[in-house]
Amino acid sequence: MINTHGLFLAIDQSTSATKGLLFSADGSLLDQEILSHRQIYPRAGWVEHDAEEIFSNTLKVTSDLMKRHSEQMSNLLALSITNQRETCVIFDLETGKPLYNAIVWQCRRGADLCNQLVDAGNETLVHELTGLKIDTYFPASKLRWLVDANPDLHARLKDGSALFGTIDTYLIYRLTGGNVYATDHTNASRTLFFDIGKLEWSQELCNVFGLEFGTLPEVRESAAWYGDTDLAGCLSRRIPICGVMGDSQAALFAQRCFAPGSAKATFGTGSSILLNIGHEKRLSESGTVTALAWVLDGQPTYAFEGIINFTGATISWLRDQLQLIESPAETETLAQSVSDSDGVYFIPAFVGLSAPYWRADARAAILGMTPSTTRAHVVRAALESIGYIVTDVLKAMGEDAGVNLSMVHADGGAVRNAFLMQFVADMNQLKVRAAQTPELSALGAVFSGGLGLKHYASLEDLQNLPAGYEEYQSSISPARASELFAGWQSAVQQVLYQPKQG
Repeated sequence: MINTHGLFLAIDQSTSATKGLLFSADGSLLDQEILSHRQIYPRAGWVEHDAEEIFSNTLKVTSDLMKRHSEQMSNLLALSITNQRETCVIFDLETGKPLYNAIVWQCRRGADLCNQLVDAGNETLVHELTGLKIDTYFPASKLRWLVDANPDLHARLKDGSALFGTIDTYLIYRLTGGNVYATDHTNASRTLFFDIGKLEWSQELCNVFGLEFGTLPEVRESAAWYGDTDLAGCLSRRIPICGVMGDSQAALFAQRCFAPGSAKATFGTGSSILLNIGHEKRLSESGTVTALAWVLDGQPTYAFEGIINFTGATISWLRDQLQLIESPAETETLAQSVSDSDGVYFIPAFVGLSAPYWRADARAAILGMTPSTTRAHVVRAALESIGYIVTDVLKAMGEDAGVNLSMVHADGGAVRNAFLMQFVADMNQLKVRAAQTPELSALGAVFSGGLGLKHYASLEDLQNLPAGYEEYQSSISPARASELFAGWQSAVQQVLYQPKQG
């Protein structure tokens, strides 16, 4: 019997904004509040966030949300947290205040160190222990850059007066007044110094990156208790923080992809595609990585993951930099206003190409333009580029796992774009089940928290909760899909085989 009483508050800390969300116990989104934070670019290729601004926004969105529902706050069961996994911050042990801007996953300042470590032959060890690749997408190389550039931070991390954390760790520390210094497995596993087989921090990996810590966060299961909070006085009583999970794994959890062979694609600023591979760690050789999907009751579940660093951000670029559109919603109408992209291919390698290519030196390009190329063709090609690179990853992932995918679950803001969802279905010749609830990362954290509180008795209980979605079936022939994909691959090769940038 599912307990449908009570409310869950969630924080979704993404690359671009902080969301406060209120869910009913059956998983229905009741209300949300959102605040964007600044994107700081100290120099080309560097990306930072002001972590103090993020914490302030966290309090603001949750406070505003609770004021609108003050009469229901007595029914609040817990606070759950989901976050962008690879952004990291160093903060003060005593005050919790950040000691340097948060370094964002998009930041490329660790690229030189990554190249040095690969050239020195460290990639096999890192891949075997972490399931990941040596890449500046993950925090370790950027953290090494930070401590090299700031000897005081190095000394303080070593003596424990400064603490390292992904954004979930930082928020938990601030929200509990410094009483809990912890993270969950899904976030810890993205640092490049966590062993996903042993489920513990690895001194061997810290040595590879030249990192020294006096202490690291305690790693707990996503459904565990992470202390209590009154949201810095916003609540009249303290509630448990329960349900902490990195955004992509949380979306997989919310999609109820509990069985091996089930997959989801999250369409956000970047994209993450996850395929559940069960309880045994397996390594990919084709450009996807191995992720800890979650740990529940002591048992890990693993997934193959394809990381794409620029998907929704491509559409933002069309709006903000080229001013071809005023809002992302325009892209669907523009794309459908032409019969095809007129031979135009858009390669969104603005910060390199991630899975399955892993070429940090690649640069974005628009190829195949002629005098007949219009704004609509470029916009359509940009949308198609998202579908193409998702197809790249799904094909590699299916081969690694030895499965022929017949369906992929989709979530994120772009699921509202029917053109893109249909294009993904066409290119992969499968069914796309697009979630009607766009905030699935927050919902996954809530589901995890509900399990921890015993509000839900089992994964089977979660399977029985309602799930709204829209389905897209392939509408083109396999031959046509192969022809289009071959054109994409040819365009990508033109970008990859340009002389490497210095």
